[in-house]
Amino acid sequence: MNTSSIRFRLIVWYAGLLGILFIFLGLAGYLGFSHYLKQSLERTLANRAKQIGVTLLQENDETSIVDDIKKHYAPEINDRFLRITTENGKLIYISGPPKDGSFDVSHLPLLSIAITQPFLRKENTFNNGGLIIYTLPFEVEQQKKFLIEVGVSSKQIDEPLQGLLVTLALGLPIVVAIAISGGYLLIRRSLLLVEEIAHTAERITIGNLNERLPIAKTGDELERLSVSLNNMITHFGEMLQHINRFSADASHELRTPLTILQCDLEAIMQKRQLTPEVRETIASAMAETERLAKIVDGLLAVARLDAGEAIIELIHLDLASLTVAVVEQMRLLAEDKEIELNCEANERVIIEADSARLKQVIVNLLDNAIKYTQSGGSIDVLVTKENGKAILKVSDTGMGISADAIPHIFERFYRADKARSRELGGSGLGLSIVKSICAAHGGQVEVHSSEGQGSCFQVTLPLVNDFAEKKQYV
Repeated sequence: MNTSSIRFRLIVWYAGLLGILFIFLGLAGYLGFSHYLKQSLERTLANRAKQIGVTLLQENDETSIVDDIKKHYAPEINDRFLRITTENGKLIYISGPPKDGSFDVSHLPLLSIAITQPFLRKENTFNNGGLIIYTLPFEVEQQKKFLIEVGVSSKQIDEPLQGLLVTLALGLPIVVAIAISGGYLLIRRSLLLVEEIAHTAERITIGNLNERLPIAKTGDELERLSVSLNNMITHFGEMLQHINRFSADASHELRTPLTILQCDLEAIMQKRQLTPEVRETIASAMAETERLAKIVDGLLAVARLDAGEAIIELIHLDLASLTVAVVEQMRLLAEDKEIELNCEANERVIIEADSARLKQVIVNLLDNAIKYTQSGGSIDVLVTKENGKAILKVSDTGMGISADAIPHIFERFYRADKARSRELGGSGLGLSIVKSICAAHGGQVEVHSSEGQGSCFQVTLPLVNDFAEKKQYV
C-alpha cells in the first residue's frame, strides 16, 4: 500500500483516533465500575456494621453478644469477616476462617480505639487474597466504646474487575478491527469516484476533449470538483478549437500570396537580361518560397484535422498492398542514397481508412527514414496484425533520436537537430501530420529510438471490425 496516499493516511488517522477513543472509553469504564463497586461495597459494610452496633452491642453481657452474633450473622458461614474490640483493646469477638477459605485473619493486627471516624481499608492476608474491611467506631450511651470491623474478601471487587478487564482486552481489539474495516470500506467507497475521475482524466487527450468526467450527485466537494474540471475541459476545448481554426484560416490565407509570389519569381527568372548573381538570388528565393508553401500546406492540414474541419473518406483497404505500393514509389529516393529498402507485407490487413491520408502517413515516415539514414544503411517496413490491431513499422539504421527529444518528436515545428533538419528540408510538421491522421482514424503512432542506433516508428490502427463508420468528420 502506498503510505503517502490519501487513503492510507485517512485509515491511519481513523484507526489511531478510534483506538485512542476506545482505550479512553475502556479506561473510563473500568475506573467508573471500580469506583461503583467500592462505593456499593462500602455502603453495604457500613449498614451491616451499624446494624450490629444498634442491635447487639446494647447488651452488657459479652457472652450474650457473642451468642447473638453467631446466631443471627454466622460470618464464617456467610464468608464474611467480623471483629469487635472494646476501648481498652479487649477482643470481644472475631470470626473464624470463612467457609470458602478466601482469606485468613489469624495474623490481622488489632486497631487502636483512638480511631474516631469510620473508614474503609484493604488488608493483605496470608492466604488467597486481600480483605476489604470497614471500621466503625461505636459508642453505647456514652459509656462504652467499641470498634466494629466488618469485611469481605476482595474477590468481590477483584473478580468483576478482572472479568471486565479481560472483556476489554479481548473485545476492544475486535471492536477496533471491525470499526477500522468498516471505515476502510467507507473510505474506499468514497474514493472510488476519485479513482474513476483520475482514470477518465488520464484518457482525455486533445483528440477526445468531448469526453467528460463522471459527476456523482452527492452535493459535496467531489461533485463541485468534477463540475469545475468539466467546465475547464470545455473551455480548454473551445480555446484549442479556436486556435486550430485560426491556424487553418491563417494558413489558407497565406497560400494565395505565396502562390502569386512563386509565380512572379518564376516570371522574373524567364528574363534574359538578368545577371548570374541575380538569377542565383531569385532561385534561392524561389526555393525558400516553395519550402514556405510546403510548411503552410502542412500546417493547414494539421490545423484542419485538429479543428475537425477535414473530411476523411473511409473505405475498406488493404494496408499491406498500400504500403507495398508506396515503398516502390519511394525506392528510387532510397537508391539515390544507397540505402537498402526492404518491405515485408505478406498477409492482407484490412482496415477502414482514407487512402490518401494513410498514404501520406507512409510517405512521411519513409521520407524521414531516408533523410536521416546514412548511405549504406537500411530501412525495413513491416505490415502485420497484433492483438487484433493493424501494425505498420518503419525501422531504420539512421542517426536515431535522443532521449530528451523523443517526448517532443510529434509536436509541431519541433526538430531534434534544427540545423541539420533545415539542411534536409524538414519543416517539423511531418510527424505532427502523421499523428493527427492516425488519431483521426482511431489509431496512434509511437517511436522507439536510441541516439546513433536508428529509430522504429510504429503505427497502430483498428482492423475493419473495430472501426466501422464509413465516413467521419474530424
